[in-house]
Amino acid sequence: MREQYRTEGLTETDLAPHPMDQFARWFRQAVDAAERGALYEPNAMVVSTADAEGRPSSRTVLLKQYDARGFVFYTNYGSRKARDLTADPHLALLFPWHPIARQVVVTGTAVRTGRDETAAYFRTRPHGSQLGAWASAQSSVIASRTELDRAYEELAARYPEGEQVPVPPHWGGYRVEPETVEFWQGRRNRLHDRLRYVREPDGAEWRVERLSP
Repeated sequence: MREQYRTEGLTETDLAPHPMDQFARWFRQAVDAAERGALYEPNAMVVSTADAEGRPSSRTVLLKQYDARGFVFYTNYGSRKARDLTADPHLALLFPWHPIARQVVVTGTAVRTGRDETAAYFRTRPHGSQLGAWASAQSSVIASRTELDRAYEELAARYPEGEQVPVPPHWGGYRVEPETVEFWQGRRNRLHDRLRYVREPDGAEWRVERLSP
């Protein structure tokens, strides 16, 4: 199986000075593609971590916020990815926008968001998702689906629709502070454009380098 990409290229002069500004441009275009039905969940990203022994794992999560500081997602702090990040805060993100022949690849370190920021986001979640954050001991082994459904039903009875659900103490956000951000544009004959921002040692400036496909 092989797809021949026919998209326009990406040059150094196309890029914004800061990688998060460039990400904002591409993300808006990905959202536009999603609104046209050409792309599904543009904020879905693959998060890759490694445990204390260096064994890698990946999973798809949803980006919930981005700004000049980095990319934010939320999870159970008892999950496998959270345990990995406790052992090693380095991670990678991948935005796989294949239908529009683009990818964004990020490497960096993860830091927990503050509880005020976590609570503010938690209040924006649908009631059912708030209950789900309590019902699921993410990444733990359970006996059956019935066990999970029963936990959810008990919580729904305790906190019916319209009643405030407390923020779980074991749940919260991570902000990925980028060290590199690569913008990948598919081209014909597998001669793709790959432009990568690299944070300079002073932490304030970025340089751009072109990678061979």
